[in-house]
Amino acid sequence: MAWATARHILVGTEEECNALKTQIENGASFESVAQSHSKCPSGRDGGDLGQFGPGQMVPEFDKAVFTGDVGVLYGPIKTQFGYHLLEVTARG
Repeated sequence: MAWATARHILVGTEEECNALKTQIENGASFESVAQSHSKCPSGRDGGDLGQFGPGQMVPEFDKAVFTGDVGVLYGPIKTQFGYHLLEVTARG
C-alpha cells in the first residue's frame, strides 16, 4: 500500500501562508516556523504529521502529498481548515 510522511504549517490566511513560505525559502527552519505559527497541534512537533496513506487527509492535501515531489515546499494549499504549507518528507 502507498504511504507518505509529511510536515505542514496551518494558518488562517493566504497572506500569512505566503509570508511564512518566504521566510522558509530564505533560510528559516521549517520546524521553528511551524512551532511559532501553525494552528495545528502538529506544530508542536515542527509540523510533522507522521506516516499516512491515500485518503486519510482532506482531498486537496492528499493530492499534493501523493502527486508532488518529495522535499519541495508547497503552498498555500487551501482546505476547509485554512491555508497550508506542505513538504512531503518521504513516500513509498
